[in-house]
Amino acid sequence: MEPTPDVLDALDDDVTRAARAAMVEDQLVARGVADPRVLDAMRAIPRHRFVPPGYRAQAYTDGPLPIAHDQTISQPYVVAVMTELAAIEPGDRVLEVGTGSGYQTAVLCALTPHVYSLEVVPALAAAAAEALADLGLAAHLRVGDGWAGWPERAPFDAILVTAAPPVVPPALIEQLAPGGRLVLPVGHAFHQELIRIERTPRGLVERSIFPVRFVPMIRGADHGDGAP
Repeated sequence: MEPTPDVLDALDDDVTRAARAAMVEDQLVARGVADPRVLDAMRAIPRHRFVPPGYRAQAYTDGPLPIAHDQTISQPYVVAVMTELAAIEPGDRVLEVGTGSGYQTAVLCALTPHVYSLEVVPALAAAAAEALADLGLAAHLRVGDGWAGWPERAPFDAILVTAAPPVVPPALIEQLAPGGRLVLPVGHAFHQELIRIERTPRGLVERSIFPVRFVPMIRGADHGDGAP
């Protein structure tokens, strides 16, 4: 479901809209993000609604910000690049691993109505659900271990992972549709690469994009919530 202007206007003002427009031009367009649908989504979604109140003055700055449970909301440029690499078309079925604040989820919802998002930390999932509902956005949310993906809803045309596993989770590869794109950071704390994997008729094609630094992927057992 795309965000409706009346809902967004009620949660926005001229100052934040201007800050967001500047963010798109200065941080995204100037650095090569070109997909007009991605840029429109980044202009539309109020990032300040997904950061803690104490950080809202920094919501449109060029960097990640802390949220609860030692997690972060990603840098706007990284959100835009990952979304552009996923090459999402209207009607695509998309899986996000790591709902976090819900910001990346909201951007995806502006591109397709079929967004499925997993979060291993129940409190983060609940807060993201509330923020998305406030914006009139509908995504399928579930608390669970992203390592296993969401097999009941597979296959997916695109999968985005917003935390870094040490290796590519095999289940995510299995859940890619023909032509599907998987975009994720892979590695350990001080050495991660953003990669894109596409399932083509000739097999999997992997491309390294650039070094990144994401929080590590949390497994269900690591969090102690009993997720499989």
